[in-house]
Amino acid sequence: MELFSFYNVENLFPPDPESKHKLNPTYSGLRNWDERKYRNKLLKIAHVFRIMKERNASLPFMIGLAEVSGKSVLEDLIQLEPFAGNYGIVHYPSRDERKVDVALLYDRDKLQLISSEAITFDFENVCKNTENVDTTRDVLHAKVRYKEQVINVFVVHLPSKRGKDINKPKRDFILKEIRNRILHSMDEDKEPVILCGDFNENPNHENITDVLYDNMQNRRLQNPFEQLFSKRKYSVFHHKSGMLFDQIILSEDFFSGVHGLLFQEAAVFSPEKICTRDRKFAGRPLRTFAGTRYLGGYSDHFPVFVRLSN
Repeated sequence: MELFSFYNVENLFPPDPESKHKLNPTYSGLRNWDERKYRNKLLKIAHVFRIMKERNASLPFMIGLAEVSGKSVLEDLIQLEPFAGNYGIVHYPSRDERKVDVALLYDRDKLQLISSEAITFDFENVCKNTENVDTTRDVLHAKVRYKEQVINVFVVHLPSKRGKDINKPKRDFILKEIRNRILHSMDEDKEPVILCGDFNENPNHENITDVLYDNMQNRRLQNPFEQLFSKRKYSVFHHKSGMLFDQIILSEDFFSGVHGLLFQEAAVFSPEKICTRDRKFAGRPLRTFAGTRYLGGYSDHFPVFVRLSN
């Protein structure tokens, strides 16, 4: 049995260097982000995966991550239990305006990294209003070998919703580009695909469901988080609303068993330990910050995973 997990870890920055001037903006944008808070954050994230290991008898063999700032934070994370330095890192610095990237961790005892790349995007022809043309997170594409099978993994953190959702054209554009690459992997290379990330859309949104089909409207991918969303399972919250922005989408191969790994279940991982103690927000993630108020928690997102039999 293998787990594949995705986790938006909410602003995992290295500690800010001491500013020589109080008015200087900090690198992270977080309030008084120092070594103590940074180390606590690392321990909290590692603790999430310790709980996941205890409940599932093993760690995920791959972990997609969002909102990590630089490779050094990943190097610090994998030295902690339960990773114990046994995980490889795939990471590229992006041009994101907030300096956060996506990444992939993989169990080096089970997987071999074949290749990887950062997929960047030019939005100059997408956004008519030039004031809204900015940079965003890259998409990470990695090819890994599991036993005799090559698997393509795409990790995304699509542009966030803000204002009157001026970033929707960017999300649509990125998903169309990734869909073309996915179809190439499946049709030309005959390789299975895992697409994971924070999509900043729920599973029932049109641009997410469009990714599941090829140009002939044949369904080529399955999104098991559609059913979870229909059962009101959420990974992130905003005011009174629950959303399931964090999803893992799989090619049909994982449902037919043709390549060895067979889908068993999908889940939002929300044990009580990583939930807020505030009764008003019961069942929600215990986050690191609420505005500028430091809570010392885990993340504002719950991790998600899929279980695969082998």
